[in-house]
Amino acid sequence: MVAEETAAGLEIRWCDDALGLRVAVDEQGVARLAHLAPTPRDPTINDRVGAGPGKEVPMSGEPEAVGLPLLDVVVAGSGRRWSGRRYCESVVGNRMCYAGHIEREGAQWFELEVSLEDTCTGLRASVTYQVLLGGGVLRSRVRMTNGGASPLTLESVTSFLGGDLAGPGGSLDDAELRWAENDWLAEARWQARSLRDALPDLNRAVHGARSRGRFALTSEGGWSSGTYLPMGAVVNRRSGHTLMWQIEHNGGWHWQVGEHAGVGPGSTYLALLGPTDVEHHWRLTLQPGESFETVPVALALSQEGFEGAVACLTSYRRAIRRPHQDHRDLPVIFNDYMNTLMGDPSTERLLPLVTAAARAGAEYFCIDSGWYAELGESWWDTVGAWAPSKSRFPNGIGEVLDHIRAEGMVPGLWIEPEVVGVRSPVAQMLPSEAFFMRQGERVVEQGRYHLDFCHPSTRQHLDKVIDFLVEDLGVGYLKMDYNINVGPGTETASVAAGVGLLAHNRAFLEWVDALLDRHPGLTIESCSSGGMRTDYALLSRFQLHSTSDQQDFLRYPPIAAAAPAAIAPEQAAVWAYPQPEWDDDQIAFGLCSALLARVHLSGHIDRMSAAQQRLVAEAISAYKKIRPDLATAIPFWPLGLPAWEDRWVALGMRVRSGSYLVVWHRGHIGNEPRTGGRAGLSGPAEMALPVAHMRGAHAVAEVLYPVLGGAAVDWSSSTGELTVTLPNAPSACLIRLAPEPPAG
Repeated sequence: MVAEETAAGLEIRWCDDALGLRVAVDEQGVARLAHLAPTPRDPTINDRVGAGPGKEVPMSGEPEAVGLPLLDVVVAGSGRRWSGRRYCESVVGNRMCYAGHIEREGAQWFELEVSLEDTCTGLRASVTYQVLLGGGVLRSRVRMTNGGASPLTLESVTSFLGGDLAGPGGSLDDAELRWAENDWLAEARWQARSLRDALPDLNRAVHGARSRGRFALTSEGGWSSGTYLPMGAVVNRRSGHTLMWQIEHNGGWHWQVGEHAGVGPGSTYLALLGPTDVEHHWRLTLQPGESFETVPVALALSQEGFEGAVACLTSYRRAIRRPHQDHRDLPVIFNDYMNTLMGDPSTERLLPLVTAAARAGAEYFCIDSGWYAELGESWWDTVGAWAPSKSRFPNGIGEVLDHIRAEGMVPGLWIEPEVVGVRSPVAQMLPSEAFFMRQGERVVEQGRYHLDFCHPSTRQHLDKVIDFLVEDLGVGYLKMDYNINVGPGTETASVAAGVGLLAHNRAFLEWVDALLDRHPGLTIESCSSGGMRTDYALLSRFQLHSTSDQQDFLRYPPIAAAAPAAIAPEQAAVWAYPQPEWDDDQIAFGLCSALLARVHLSGHIDRMSAAQQRLVAEAISAYKKIRPDLATAIPFWPLGLPAWEDRWVALGMRVRSGSYLVVWHRGHIGNEPRTGGRAGLSGPAEMALPVAHMRGAHAVAEVLYPVLGGAAVDWSSSTGELTVTLPNAPSACLIRLAPEPPAG
C-alpha cells in the first residue's frame, strides 16, 4: 500500500499480481475510485512499477481519470443533483469527503477501509474493500453512521460504485453487457447485448446535458434470483478485459450501468445495491449514533474474458464459504421427489427405493416433502409443525430412517422453515408478530404465511424442530426449501416493508449460522422452487444448492451447463431422474447432466431391470472416480454458454490432470411430454469442441460414461479441437481429456 500527496491531492495505491486499486482524493476532499483493473500481464510494466502487494499500482498507460465518488447515498431532503433513477448522482454522495483510511493484510485478504464524512448532515461512511490476494476479486460493502444531531432517512446506499467498465483504453463500442435471466424451470439463461446499444450515444455535446438513462436489473421480494441471477458482466471483446459482479444477498437487489458526467473511456459507471426505496420499499431512518451496513458485493476482474472472470469468482466463492467436509467429499444424494414420489412418501413406497438407491451407489437418502402430512392431506398448506405423519409411517418414520442407515446411507428430510401453512396448527400457536404483516394483516401467499426470523418465538420454534430432527431422529441432511415470494416484506416492527424484509433476511442467515455451529456435521441443501435463491449470502453458508425443478430431462442440460457461472461446481445440485420406461441412451443422457456437478439422483430405479440398474450404477461409479477433481475444478464452455434450445450443449471442467467434459446432443426440443420416445432425430452426429487451453498438448481422450454407449472421441492437438460423435439424439457422454503420459 502506498499513500502519498500528489499535485492533485492524496492518492492511495495498492496492487498484487492479479488486481490494482487506486483511490484519489481531489482538491475538494472527495475520495474517488480512480482505478480498478486487472494487473497487466506485460512484464515490462510490472518491472517498471512493481508487481507485489504494497507497491504502486500499474496504470497500463491509461490517462488519469477523475473517477466516481466511492459511494452514492440518497438522503431524504437532499435527493439527487440530476433528476432520474441513476445511483451515481446523489447530492450527499458527491460531497462526502475523505476523513482517513485504515489498511489490514492477512494471509488471504487485503483490506482497505476508507472513512468519509458529510459535514452538512453529519452523515459518516466507511467504505471497505477486501481483496482476495492473487485472486483478482474485490469485495465491497459500506457502513453508514448518523454522526449528526438529527434523524436522517436513507433511501438508497450503494454497496459499490465504480466506472471504466470497458477497461483501460476501452470504449463502449468494444464492450458487451451480459446478464442471466432466471425463471422457474428455466434458470441461468445468459444474455448478451452491446454496451453501446444498451447505452445509446446521445451526442451530449449538442444537448449540453448529461444522460438520464441507464440499463438496470432488479430482483424483488424474497427470491433473490426470481427473475435474474444477482450477477452481471461487461466483456471487452477486443482486449478480453472483463468485469463481473455478484450481489451477495438473499433478498431484493438492484444493479445498473450507465454513463456519468465525465468524458472519455472512463465515463461509464456500475452501481451495485441491495434494497432501495424506489425498487423495494426500503427507507430507513437513522437516529443520531445509529448505523446501517449494506449487503456485500464482489467484483472479479480478468484479462482472460468471461471464462477468466468466472474462474476468479469460483475461487472467491470457495474462499468465502463456511468450511465443510461436504465440499471435499461430494457425496451422492438420492431424493425421492423429482418425477418419483412427488410429495407422497410412505413406508411402503420408500423401502424399495432405499434399497435400490444404495445398490446404485447413493450415500445420502433424502425424503422430500409430504413426510409430515397425513394421508389424504395436501403437503403444501399443512407445513409448519414438522412432526412425522402417523398414517404414512404406521410403525413410525424411524423404520424408514433405520433402513436408510442399515443400507449404509445418511438419512435426510425436506423442510421449509420460513413458512407455515394456513391449515397448520402452528399458525395459531405463534404470536402475530412472528409473521410477516402488512397493513395490520398477515401476508398470505398461495396458502402459506411467512415467518419473521427477527422474532424470538420464530427462532425458538425452529430450533426445537431442527434439534428434534437431528438429535432425536438422527437426520444428517436437511433440504431447506423456500417456495413462495412474499413481495416487498413486512411492516411488523412499524418500519418500511423493505426494511423488515432485509432484517428478516439477515436474521435467517444468523439462524443458519447458529444451527451449523450447533450441528457442525449436518449437511444442508438450499432450495427455492429450484434455483430461485441462487446467491452467495446463502451459498456461503449452505453446503449445496438446487439448480432447478425442471422435470423434462431434455431441457435440463442448458441449466446444468450454465450453473457453474453462478455456483461453485461442487455446490450445484443437478437432478438425474432415470426411469424404467427410458432406453439406454435416455438414461445415460439424464445421468450425464449431473456428472460435473452434484448428483441428485431420483427416479423409479427400484422398478428398473437389472441391466438398467447397472447403467445407473456405472454413472455413479464414474462420478465417484472424478469427484475429488471437481472439488477444485474451474468451468469452461467449449461451445459458449448455451441458448435454451441449442441442440448441442457442452460443459467442461479444468482440473490438475487435464479436463473433463460432458457433451449433450438433444436434437429437436419440442413440447411433447417426456415419457420416453425420441427427440426428433436419430442416427450419429458429430461436433467439434474447441478446448483452447489444451491446444498443442499431446492428450488422450477417453469416454468415461457410458462406456458401451457408442460415443466416439478424437483429439487434435494442432487445432485444439475435440471431435465428439454421438450415436443418437438424445444422447450424451462424459469425457476425460488428459495429457499423454511420457513414453517409458
